[in-house]
Amino acid sequence: MKKLVFLLMLIVSALSVEAQKVTFSGTIKDGKTGEVLIGAAIYNLANQSGTITNNYGFYSLTIPKTDSVQLAISYLGYQMVIIKRSGSMSFSGDISLDPIGQTLNEVVVNARRNDNNIKKARMGTIDIPLKQSALMPSLAGANDVLKVIQLLPGVQSGKEGTTGFQVRGGNTDQNLIQLDEATIYNPNHLFGLFSSFNNNALNNVSLIKGGFPAEYGGRLSSILEITMKEGNKKNFSGQGGIGLLSADLTLEGPIVKDKGSFIISARRSYIDLLLKPFIPKSMNNTTYYFYDLNAKLNYTLSKKDRLYLSFFTGLDNARYTGASSLNYGTDFGNVTGTVRWNHLFSDRIFINTSLIYNDYHNSLSTVQGKYFAQLYSGIRDMNAKTDISIYPNDNHTIKLGVNYSNNTFFPATVSSKIKNIDSIKFIRPDSIPRKFSHQTAIYISDEIKASDKISIYLGVRVPLFVNKEINYFTWEPRAILKYSLSSTTSIKASYTKMNQFLHLVPSSTASLPTDIWISSSKIVKPEVSQQVAIGIFKNFQDNNIEASLEIYYKTMKNQVLFKEGSQPLVATNLDEQLTFGQGVSYGAEFFLKKNFGRFTGWVSYTLSWTNQLFASLNYGNPFPYAYDKRHNFSIVGTYKINEKWTVSADWVFTSGGAYTLPLGRVSSFQDGSLYDGTYYDYTTRNNYRYRPYHRLDVNFIRQNKTRKILNHAFESTWEFGVYNLYSRMNPYFVYLTKDPITQLPQAKEVSLLPIIPSVSWKFNF
Repeated sequence: MKKLVFLLMLIVSALSVEAQKVTFSGTIKDGKTGEVLIGAAIYNLANQSGTITNNYGFYSLTIPKTDSVQLAISYLGYQMVIIKRSGSMSFSGDISLDPIGQTLNEVVVNARRNDNNIKKARMGTIDIPLKQSALMPSLAGANDVLKVIQLLPGVQSGKEGTTGFQVRGGNTDQNLIQLDEATIYNPNHLFGLFSSFNNNALNNVSLIKGGFPAEYGGRLSSILEITMKEGNKKNFSGQGGIGLLSADLTLEGPIVKDKGSFIISARRSYIDLLLKPFIPKSMNNTTYYFYDLNAKLNYTLSKKDRLYLSFFTGLDNARYTGASSLNYGTDFGNVTGTVRWNHLFSDRIFINTSLIYNDYHNSLSTVQGKYFAQLYSGIRDMNAKTDISIYPNDNHTIKLGVNYSNNTFFPATVSSKIKNIDSIKFIRPDSIPRKFSHQTAIYISDEIKASDKISIYLGVRVPLFVNKEINYFTWEPRAILKYSLSSTTSIKASYTKMNQFLHLVPSSTASLPTDIWISSSKIVKPEVSQQVAIGIFKNFQDNNIEASLEIYYKTMKNQVLFKEGSQPLVATNLDEQLTFGQGVSYGAEFFLKKNFGRFTGWVSYTLSWTNQLFASLNYGNPFPYAYDKRHNFSIVGTYKINEKWTVSADWVFTSGGAYTLPLGRVSSFQDGSLYDGTYYDYTTRNNYRYRPYHRLDVNFIRQNKTRKILNHAFESTWEFGVYNLYSRMNPYFVYLTKDPITQLPQAKEVSLLPIIPSVSWKFNF
């Protein structure tokens, strides 16, 4: 820490001697709501130098002194603004951009200067267009940002219809998902069919697949950074909607106009309420519901200080009491809280300090006949961090910081025979032995524009993991090189090393198909990845169309799985039930995106291979990863027909994922068990492939006439959607059974989601 303070003092001293330069700094905001705009571009038209706003809408641009300066400020979906200032003195102040109106020809000029994908030294990063995603087709009319992410290059979707995603050969736990800097361990509702994120509460979503900035760590495959809205600082407003499965409402407004604001957004399903009258008395304990709640306050303490308070909670609760012998119950959810303080040390130094709390739990139990199984997995985190951004000049951006987290784990599973339901001994969370760990990391990075053609990003992150058994200390270099072939074309290369100290282990217990979070230990070493990538980036038509081709190669060590046949119990040391291996993933990703006009959308194609090698599995031979899908292709489009109607569609095709089928069987007549008296011989792993997956979704949106209610403009839309338009019966899973006549074994494929129409009504005021 002393070294960081000393380095900061040196940088401040260096900045003070730059007398021949001036600095323009401040915040870029939405002129209608006062919401900050993340990633807005600020360009000096004289020399085409520029910068972008950070995650709090702050920018700083230092340029040589001159008589006058013209700055162009642009952001997707907003009218570009050109401001003129004296170039002989520094300027600090906020700048507002007005949203583009609902017109047929959204003029292309509004972001003509925004070519950050070409000029910035960053790779593998995609900003999710939230306004466009709100128009896209969705399952049951629920817009979902995680479903949009599945349509991007390098991203493989999980099971049919679910929001799970794997990035460049990694598992789901290798994705760091953060909501206002708080980790979300399970971002799903309804067993993965919907995510926990309500689009109406979100300001910005960005996915990083490679070339990771040094401020991020702790995961191998991706960073999904989600920022909540701050709330309307100008006027009280709201929006909401009613779909087939859930309803939501968002309210926001000023606490003190132009100084502080709030937002609260809630969503709940009403499946349980609709089904309750139709459930027979023998199943009166059967229910299902989910909800989530987002809330945020922000207040400007002074010209240089700002305070944020964020809160999120989400819960799923399901119980099923069957007329047969099957009973099922699950309860899982997240609670997070974040306190952040922004301080402007000077017009070139921005500091953010955060205190973060997170509590996650997952409880799942099943009873089938005389067999009972339960899992409980809990994690509680406390996190403190400080990040410093320094902008010496328009060719230089320095970031450094420190992060400390305290993690508490309490995982347990049990599986046993029972006499009756009354004899079941459920896991009590307070009886589970706790495991504690600590993580500390410091980082520093420097993005340098060496010349008009060459930009370099260099960074290093140094993490330290500590528990009562062992310490792990390592370092993670990061590097990106950008070379401009022309004003519209550049090539980039990157190298990244990442470490992961927390692991989600897929359970091998047949009656308990879920996962357990554990921490690194003497036995469970940190997962390590190294990734190299190279790509070419090209823009067309004044940056109206973006194109890129990236090729990557990634190695992963210390991958974690349960040993074959292991059934861990509450008293079991889970570490001893694990096996470890390595993986390799490589491929090519193509992305073509149109940003403006009546028609917008993108085309995405990924060609990839992912294989794993475990000494104790598959006889020590390599085998394909479960989500190794050779081809992944998607087309997404939105077309504004006229002032009232907009249509959108997406078509997805992927090769079949891998799964395991046995090559033999053994009958057992003494023990019925969960396997119907038949034990199967699983010799080779992931030895079969599902059929290819494809589907077409469409959505029609009708804009209703704007009305006045209580002196407020009230707007509403009807959305008519169809998921899986041609009702493709895509594979969900395969199970084994026996023919009742021949007694020969059979493998049967189960499909989950046929054609599903939906209608929803949405409003805002």
